[in-house]
Amino acid sequence: MSKAKTAAEKTSAAAETTFLNGAEALKAGFEKAAKSYDTVLTYGKDTAEACMKSATVAGKGIESINSELYSYSKDAIEESIAAGKAIMGSKSIQEAFELQTDYAKSAFEAYVGELTKVSELFTATTKSTFAPLQCRVQAWVEVVQSARAA
Repeated sequence: MSKAKTAAEKTSAAAETTFLNGAEALKAGFEKAAKSYDTVLTYGKDTAEACMKSATVAGKGIESINSELYSYSKDAIEESIAAGKAIMGSKSIQEAFELQTDYAKSAFEAYVGELTKVSELFTATTKSTFAPLQCRVQAWVEVVQSARAA
């Protein structure tokens, strides 16, 4: 019986050691998973904030573009009306033709200038809108790399 008792004690000790090692491994795995979960949760929160900031910047940019287009349209209509009145009040066909030519030239130059302004505003708005999101891409790369290292 002593051999059986010794074998049982050895088996019991081995089972207890295996159980303790398994419990430690489970605890370490759980702590690692909890840490990763916290990292992903923080990343998600920061990403949501970046999206809100991006949306705010985009909204302000669209508001600026809209304001610029409204101002241009208003000025263009006023200039068109003034040019129409001047042409109607001209004393000769030659004068009317010159007024029409001058108006067409200035309207075209104003239009090209406005396109340039709106293009610059759009480019600046786009860059500003995507800046917070680009930072989140880099943050995601860091999250993935830290998860690999752990």
